[in-house]
Amino acid sequence: MKILLTGANGYIGRRLLPVLLQQGHQVVACVRDKNALRLSKSEEVEVEVVEVDFLNYLSVEKLPKDIEVAYFLMHSLSSGSQGFSQKEEQVAKNYNSYINQTSAKQTIYLSGISNDNALSDHLKSREKTGDLLAEAYVPVTTLRAAIIIGSGSASFEIIRDLVEKLPLMIAPKWLITKCQPIGIRNVIEYLIACCDNSKVFGKTFDIGGPEILTYKEMLLQFAKVRKMKRWIGTVPIMTPKLSSYWLYFVTSTSYHLAVNLVDSMKNEVVVKIGNINEVIPIDLLTYKENVSLAFKRIEQNTVVSSWTDAEQLRKGYGLNYYIKVPEKGTFADQKKVTFSKDRSDSVLSNIWAIGGQRGWYYGNWMWKIRGYIDKLFGGVGLRRGRRSPTDIYTGDSLDFWRVLLADKAEGRLLLFAEMRLPGEAWLEFKVESDDNGEAKLIQTATFRPKGLFGRIYWYSMVPFHHFIFWNMANNLVKFKPN
Repeated sequence: MKILLTGANGYIGRRLLPVLLQQGHQVVACVRDKNALRLSKSEEVEVEVVEVDFLNYLSVEKLPKDIEVAYFLMHSLSSGSQGFSQKEEQVAKNYNSYINQTSAKQTIYLSGISNDNALSDHLKSREKTGDLLAEAYVPVTTLRAAIIIGSGSASFEIIRDLVEKLPLMIAPKWLITKCQPIGIRNVIEYLIACCDNSKVFGKTFDIGGPEILTYKEMLLQFAKVRKMKRWIGTVPIMTPKLSSYWLYFVTSTSYHLAVNLVDSMKNEVVVKIGNINEVIPIDLLTYKENVSLAFKRIEQNTVVSSWTDAEQLRKGYGLNYYIKVPEKGTFADQKKVTFSKDRSDSVLSNIWAIGGQRGWYYGNWMWKIRGYIDKLFGGVGLRRGRRSPTDIYTGDSLDFWRVLLADKAEGRLLLFAEMRLPGEAWLEFKVESDDNGEAKLIQTATFRPKGLFGRIYWYSMVPFHHFIFWNMANNLVKFKPN
C-alpha cells in the first residue's frame, strides 16, 4: 500500500516510518528539508523523500496523487507562542486541497484530547485542525492522545529534568490536573492498526494508558522508577507566564514550547470519546512500564527520535543554506593538531561523542555558564543534550548546536550555533590524513557578525576562544575514554 507520511522527521513520524516499512508499505516521506531526515541505508532505498512545505500550496502540488492512506502528523506547537493556530489552519486547508485530488481512501490524524470546555489555544487549534480535515472528501480517522511517554519525547524529557534536577519542588497548581499518559509504543500500535481499517473511517477516538494520574503523581512515580526521593509542594497562585519561565529555566524545553505546554496543562486530558479498544484491542502499558522502557532505550543507545528533531533553524532556512560556511565578512579561529595516523578512528570517535554527557573536552564549566546565559536571554541553552552518546546524524540537535553535516567516512562534522548571538556561528571538525603516517585535526570556528555589536562580541571573546579552542582541539586528539 502506498502511504503518505507527513511530519516524517518529527518525533512520531520517525518512529512510525520503519514500522510501516516492516509492514510492507511503500512510504512517501514529507519533510521540509531532506537533509534533516535520518535514514538507514535500507530505508534510503525503500523510502521516497519529498521536500514540501504545507504552508505553501505550490510546494504541495508536487506530491504524488496515487497514494492510498495518509498520516497527518504536522503541528506548530514549538514554532512560536503566537500565530501557530493560523499556521495550522493554513496547513490543513492546503492538505485538503491536495488530498481531494488523490486516490486516498483515509487520512489518519494524531491530535490531542480536548474534552474540557475552556481549552488552551493549543488544544483549540488541534481540534480546529481536525474539523478542517473532516471537510475533505477523504474520510478522517482522528486519534486524540494524552501526553506521550517515550525516550526522547518532550513530556518524558521535561519530567526527567524536573525529577533528576530538583529534590524539592514548589510547583504551580496545574500539577494536580489529571491526565491519562500513553506510551509511544502503544501510540504506534494504534496508528498502524488504523491503517486501511474501515471500522475506524470517519471516527474519532481518545487514546490513553490504563491509568489516570495527576502530573504530581507522574513526577513521583518517575522518581520511584529512578529510585529517587522527591518532595513536591504546590502553590495556589502562579501566573501562566511565571509557570512558563519556571519550566523553561529548569528543563530542556524551549520557551515557546513551555508557554504552550503550561497553557494546556490547565486542561484535563482523560479518555472520554469513543472506545477504541472495542475496535483495536491492544495491551496498554502502565506509566511506570513506559518510563522503564524509555530508560532501557537510552541505556542501549537506541533512541530513534527526539522532540528536537523537527525544530527549524533560525530564519526558516534549510540545512543546505547554512552548510555553505561563508568566507567573506567573517571572523575565524582555526586550530590544527597533528597526530599519528593510526589514532584517526579514536579521534573521530571523540569528535562524534562531543557535547551532552561527554562535554566539550575543555572548560565544561565555561560552556555551562554560556548555556545559562543563553537560557537567560531566551535561547536553547545546553540542556537539550544529544539524542545518542555516540552517534550523530545530520539534523540532530547537539546542546545549543544543530548538526549540519556528519560524515564520518570523510572525517567531517559541521555544527551551526542555535544559541543567542549577534550574528551566526559555525564550528567545524575535519580529520585529514597523508601518506607519511600522519593525520591532522583541523578545528575551525567561524563567526559572521551582525552589525557593530557583533564585531564587539567577537573581539571580546578572542582571549577566551584562544585557550578554549586550543585546549579543546588538543584534548580531542589526546582523550582516551575509560
